[in-house]
Parts: sequence; C-alpha cells; structure tokens
Amino acid sequence: MKLVFKSISLFALIISLVACSSDDDTQKDEQKPTISINYSNGFPQVCDELKRGETYNFRALVTDNQELASYSIDIHHNFDHHTHDDQEGTCELEPKKDPVNPLIYMENFSIEGAKTEYEINIPITIPADADTGNYHCAYSVTDQTGWQARTSVDIKIVE
Repeated sequence: MKLVFKSISLFALIISLVACSSDDDTQKDEQKPTISINYSNGFPQVCDELKRGETYNFRALVTDNQELASYSIDIHHNFDHHTHDDQEGTCELEPKKDPVNPLIYMENFSIEGAKTEYEINIPITIPADADTGNYHCAYSVTDQTGWQARTSVDIKIVE
C-alpha cells in the first residue's frame, strides 16, 4: 500500500512539474505600453482652453513592444481641484465650485489589427451649455496582455 501511495505521489509531482514548465520560445511581456500627447499633433496640451460649441480632435500617440488592445478617453470636471498621479503639468485653477451641467465624456475604443503603434484621433464636440472651468482630459491605453498606461492633463472649457 505504501508503494502505491508513493508511486501515485511521484506521478502527480512529475505531472505538475511538466504542466507548469515554461516554453523557452515564449516571451513574457514585461513592458507596459506608452502614451504621449507631447508631439506636434498631440491634443490637448496642458492648460489648453477649449471653447463651448467647438469640435476638437483629441490626439495621442500610443505604442507597445508587442501588441496594443484598446484605449479610452475620459474628460471630467475638476471643480473640486483633485489631481491624478499620472498628471502632466498643472494650470492655475479657478475657485472651487459645484457642477451644474459639467461635460463628462468617457469612451472606450478597441485597436484592431495587431498594431504596435497607433494614433488616437477622436473628434469631440464641447457642448454649448457645458459648465465652463477646470477639467481633466485623461487618456489610457492597454496592451494585449493587460498592461496599462495613463496620462492626464489640465484643460479649461471657456465661453
């Protein structure tokens, strides 16, 4: 009986080692993607003023060492003066206030076709009745393995 138990235990150990062994041909993705608005077409830049009723092309360049999967754009008010840990630069803030009709834009997009570089280029219209004041524009990008990068900037919506 002891011999049977030892044989089964040894067999289970060998199976688990083989099942968990790694394939030398497979490379782990240990790099997160990059995202930048700091190039000639990047928009918006820190402290840009966007006019109500106007349409702007929000642009950022995203790259990855293997394959990009998706990105998102998030525009939200900063009437309470909060910050983000991935924030590029800061602007002079207007006094704190309560939102009445703030612009809130949150959309997710897929990147098709196994790309390692992609330029985000999304037209967004600032509603004519949106609250003016301090806002954040945040970009996020995710690669196929789940790594994510983010960046956000202070912007203002004006009359």
